[in-house]
Amino acid sequence: MSASSDDPAQLLPAHVLVVDDDEDVLTSLERGLRLSGFTASTARDGREALRKVTELRPDVMVLDMNMPVLDGTGVVTALRAVDNDIPVCVLSARTSVDDRIAGLEAGADDYLVKPFVLAELVARLRAMLRRRTAPPEPAGESLTVGDLTIDVAGHRVWQGDREIGLTKREFELLDALARNVGIVLGRERLLELVWGYDFVADTNVVDVFVGYLRRKLEAGGTPRIIHTVRGVGFVLRPDA
Repeated sequence: MSASSDDPAQLLPAHVLVVDDDEDVLTSLERGLRLSGFTASTARDGREALRKVTELRPDVMVLDMNMPVLDGTGVVTALRAVDNDIPVCVLSARTSVDDRIAGLEAGADDYLVKPFVLAELVARLRAMLRRRTAPPEPAGESLTVGDLTIDVAGHRVWQGDREIGLTKREFELLDALARNVGIVLGRERLLELVWGYDFVADTNVVDVFVGYLRRKLEAGGTPRIIHTVRGVGFVLRPDA
């Protein structure tokens, strides 16, 4: 990001890569993002997207899930396989729940359902950029909660002797809950801590990622440690 600002999250113009096989969507989003203060590039399929990530090194990606040649899940999987942690917001049709889930499980950070308002996308992108520019955690810091050991700087988690593979966003969610062990965190608070939201959003992304975490932490019959407090939020409570 090339411009300067007192707020690192507002270092504009940040570079957004928009990936969609619909020419009208590309044109509309590219224009809208430029008018919103971003630099924008486009790609029309997954292979072109991967090439442009390497060539242009964008700050954030908006990625349609249903594309020819290489779909959105394939793009995210390929990026995370080479440890590219570019923030990715996936786009999907309202009926394409399976595609959306596949993209998030592969390592995407957030999602929007088409059709959406440009202002909502802009807010999500700025939130992801805020998270990316946050100061790194101190080297060597670790958290222990029950039988969980969390290597904060290394983004690694062990449950006893078993290492648990988490995506970046799953790890950040677990980290937030572990730093507030025994404290119920509401969805809005988790959106702020993990996704960088400073706005009210109509999204169930917290519930989706809690589900992913539970599935991984409870593999093999391990008792549940992330509990739902109905109408309030979620709490990490290993001895419940």
